[in-house]
Amino acid sequence: MRTNGEIIIIEDDQDDRALLGDIFESLGYPNKITFIEDPMDAVPYLSDPAVKPFIIFSDINMPKISGFELREEILSNSEISEKCVPYIFLSTSKSPENVLRAYACHAQGYFKKEDDFAVFTTVIQNIVEYWRTSLTPTNSL
Repeated sequence: MRTNGEIIIIEDDQDDRALLGDIFESLGYPNKITFIEDPMDAVPYLSDPAVKPFIIFSDINMPKISGFELREEILSNSEISEKCVPYIFLSTSKSPENVLRAYACHAQGYFKKEDDFAVFTTVIQNIVEYWRTSLTPTNSL
């Protein structure tokens, strides 16, 4: 994990991408923000050795492949999994089944997409700040 690396947001919904873009702009992090609209593009993008993400935020309900299925593909890809990138689910659902499934596929967090901009901004800021200070195999050596 590289704290100055890209923040990857895998999100098919235009309104949610715009909202997250506004949130990250308001927070002023220097990281490049990369949106991946089609979840099928995520594995090829993340497999590129030149891509060194800091954190991945992923929706769950997406066309073609769910966020859970995508997470499983990422875990099975050694080129990506060795990068030790925190994987955080963002969803409109607070379903206990979804939360359980998220942690069953080794997500590092599951958070509800908040309707209130200020509240959602605080949630995102707390997540990013936590991972900026957390030690991982790629930043503790």
